[in-house]
Parts: sequence; structure tokens; C-alpha cells
Amino acid sequence: MLILGIETSCDETSIGIVEDGEKILANVILTQTEYHKKFYGVVPEIASRVHSKLINKIFEKALEDAKISYKDLDAIAVVNQPGLVGSLMVGVSFAKSLSLILNKPLISVNHLYAHLYANFFLNPKPQFPYIGLIVSGGHTLLLVAFSLFKYEIIGTTLDDAVGESFDKIAKFLNLGYPGGHIIDKIASDYKKNDYVIFPKALLNDKKNIYNFSYSGLKTAVINFVRKNPDYDIKKIVKGFQISAIDILYEKTISLAKEKKIKNICIAGGVAANSYLRKKFLESKNDFKIFIPEKILCTDNGAIVAGYGYQKAKEKLFDDLKLEVFARPKGGPKEYLKLS
Repeated sequence: MLILGIETSCDETSIGIVEDGEKILANVILTQTEYHKKFYGVVPEIASRVHSKLINKIFEKALEDAKISYKDLDAIAVVNQPGLVGSLMVGVSFAKSLSLILNKPLISVNHLYAHLYANFFLNPKPQFPYIGLIVSGGHTLLLVAFSLFKYEIIGTTLDDAVGESFDKIAKFLNLGYPGGHIIDKIASDYKKNDYVIFPKALLNDKKNIYNFSYSGLKTAVINFVRKNPDYDIKKIVKGFQISAIDILYEKTISLAKEKKIKNICIAGGVAANSYLRKKFLESKNDFKIFIPEKILCTDNGAIVAGYGYQKAKEKLFDDLKLEVFARPKGGPKEYLKLS
């Protein structure tokens, strides 16, 4: 079964083609960094315009890379939530057009389900149940996955997402955009253990044992820089990254121990962070850690197509009335409800 996956939830325009949920035939990704970097963040109107301009060319390139015809496709999967409404509408409208013209089933995919599914391109594959950690510019979620369609959210961020905090600190320090990659490189290149120690918010807060907060860490970094304007920037950046990632690690491992679950899956753009990957993969705890290859951590069409295949097997199709949602009704606790 060949599934086409369309991803336009934020500032990546991507189309992937996957066979039987695990063999990636094409995964064309165009990032919009050059369009947004002068604003130090994604401008929604610009993002949707760029998606509209490029999506057809990316579709043609995906078919070319996969060496197939559009007639060979079995279904069209598309992200319809959560994300920027204008961007989502471009992808969903394109998917509806393909579904109608080609007479192929339409499949809606939750952006966060797709991120978690990236781990199922690995061999061996994760076993259920597993602890899931989704970390990106817009999301920080800790959950238990019981199946491909059943999740229990345990914790979320109370303010900034972890990736968002990286971008904000990079902007404050005038390092450039996107902040995650830049901060990771500076921190990784600085090999010394002499760095600024910043607080780890909510780490021992029993009321928020599995929730996250990054606004306090951001404020701590800003206050330190203002009081120490001539301090070595590398020591500040490394200290910030260690604090931000250690919080994720400690809470994830703690939940795995509490639930007595051995499998841990990490997903989302921040899963490409080198310190995070090292921290989890070199863990001395008795857990099986799954982290996708870096290209599958970003927003991309292949993971949408992969998860779309799983929905297609269950005949979970949508009609042309499919809507888009910035965030599913009910707020963060409803992020992973099956649409």
C-alpha cells in the first residue's frame, strides 16, 4: 500500500511517500528558515504563502523520487491538527483536491501522532506500552502510549515549550534563528565542564511532578546576562542547554520507573539535539531508548504517510468536510485524541 503524506503544519512544506507504513520511497522537505529568520520566528502569513507557492512542485518531486505515478497511490494522508491554521489549510486543501481528482481515500493525521510514529521506522521497533516524550518548538508532552491509537497524557508545559525557549534565548543573545541548532552547536563545541549552572524548574515540585516550565529558566538566563554582560557566552549557552535537557531526562526516566515501562520513545524537532540524544542513549538505566534519525525528527511528510498507513488499515478515512484545528478542542489534555 502506497500512502502519500502531506505536512504543512508550521514552516516546513513536506510530502513523503511510504510503502506499507515502513519503507520510505520519498521524503521531500523544504524548510522556510530563510523567509523567517529576520523575524526570529515563524510569521504565519508568510508561512502559508510559501506553502501555497511550493506545494505542487514538492508533490511532483516526491513522485519523481519515489519513481511512481500519482495513479499508484492508494490514499492521501494530511496533517490537519495542531498547527498554524493558514498553513494547515494549504495542506488540507491540496490533499482534498488530490483525493477528489484521483478518487483516493483521504486520511487526517494528528501532527503529534506522526512525530511519535517516526520511531516505528527504526529496527527493532518499539513495543507497547511505551513512555513517549514529544519535544519541539510548540510542544512538550510526556505520555504513556498503549497502542497506535491510545495515549494517556501525563504532563505538558505550563508555559513555553522547550524548543520555544531555545529560540527565545538565541534571540536574546543575538545568536540567530532557529535557536535550537545554533545553541546546540555552541554548547557541543565547548568541551569544558566550566559552565553556568541554571535552575531546573519543577524538578522536585510534587504538584507538577511531570509538568514542565521553561519561562523561569529563560528569565534566569536573561537576568544572569544582564548582571554579567561580559561573561563568556559559551558558558552561558552550555549551562542553559544542560538545564533545559536534564529536566526532560529526569522527568521521563522518573515516569518510566513509576509505571515500570521499559520502552521510551522520543520525538519532535528537539529530539535532534545532540546533548539530548547522548543523555538518553548513554543512560545507565535499564531502558530501551528509541530516537528517530534526525531527518525524521523534523516536520516531514514521511511520518505522516507512515501513520496514515496505520489508519488506512483500520479504514479510518475522512470526507471532504475535513477541518483544520490550531489545537484540538479541549486544550493540551486533548492533543492526542484521535480525530
